[in-house]
Amino acid sequence: MSLKNQSNNLISKSAEISKKAKIGKNCKIWNNVQIRENVIVGNNCIISKDVYLDKNVKIGNNTKIQNSAQIYDGVKIGKNVFIGPGVVFTNDKFPRADNKNWKIKKTIICDGVSIGANSTIICGIKIGDNSMIGAGSVVTKNIKKNALYFGNPAKLVKKL
Repeated sequence: MSLKNQSNNLISKSAEISKKAKIGKNCKIWNNVQIRENVIVGNNCIISKDVYLDKNVKIGNNTKIQNSAQIYDGVKIGKNVFIGPGVVFTNDKFPRADNKNWKIKKTIICDGVSIGANSTIICGIKIGDNSMIGAGSVVTKNIKKNALYFGNPAKLVKKL
């Protein structure tokens, strides 16, 4: 893979980054990543292969986003967060192809959260500080801080 170095960032030449996006220092952005306009990526982040960051997404410092994650408009991610491979965030609770007046539901991922591979995060929720979501979970409601949730729908397994 061919990388170019920009202000202490390593960025794959195959990455597409909007000129209206802001990328912090010491980031690694890998193959086929697409970062849309008005995205803010903090310092020391890793954005892995095939990740899609929709417009207006905010990502805090020291966050790692694994391969093929899809993060849509309305999502704000705190610092020190781990997003596993294949994680998908939604931003519309009632999607319809012909809905011209749909509204984005905000989703907040607090500091220190870990979200396991292939999880789906339904929009309009908050995942509390230092919580963990088990792989393959479907998160439909707010998640308390310092807790492990798992399943479909995700349920409290234990306090951390």
